[in-house]
Amino acid sequence: ISRRAKNKIRRYDGAANVFDHYGLDRQLEEAFRRQVPLKSGGYLVIDETEALIAVDVNTGHHRGKGSQEDAILEVNLEAVEEVSRQLRLRNIGGLVVLDLIDMKSRKHQTAVYKALKAALRRDRARTNVLTISELGLLEMSRQRQEESLLAMLTSTCPTCGGHGVVKSPLAISIEIQREV
Repeated sequence: ISRRAKNKIRRYDGAANVFDHYGLDRQLEEAFRRQVPLKSGGYLVIDETEALIAVDVNTGHHRGKGSQEDAILEVNLEAVEEVSRQLRLRNIGGLVVLDLIDMKSRKHQTAVYKALKAALRRDRARTNVLTISELGLLEMSRQRQEESLLAMLTSTCPTCGGHGVVKSPLAISIEIQREV
C-alpha cells in the first residue's frame, strides 16, 4: 500500500458484502453503460472506438426554468462535469470529441469551455482542450495512462466478431471469487 493511500484505507467489518455496502457493483455497471444519465434529466452517450471517443450530449426530458438557451447551457455545464468524471472513471485516453447541444451565445460557449477546463484540473492525466468549433464540437486529447476500463474487463465477442463485448475471463473469475 502506498504511503499516500495508507490513511485512506480502513478495515470494513460490516455484515453486508463490502461491494454491496458501498455500491461498487452498481458503479462498475454504470462504467460500462453507453448511456449515462445526468441529474437534470439530460444524458450522455459515450462510444469508444479505436480512433477516438465520441461523447454526445442530449437534453433528454430536461425542461429548464428559463429560456431554451439557459436550459441548454445548464445541461451542457452539467455534461462537461460528468464527462470529466467519466474520463477518469473509465480511464479513457486519446482523442475525445464532445458533441454538445448547440449554443448560439459565444458567452455560453466560453462558460462551458471554462467549466470543462476547471473540471479537468482534478485529473492527473495531461489534457489539451480546444475551444468549441462552429459545429458545436469540443475536441480534446487526454493522455493514455493504461488500458481503458472497458478494454481491461471485456473482450471481443466471438459470435459477432467485434460488434459487441463480453466480460473477459479475468473479470468473470473476479466476480466468481467475490461470490464465493
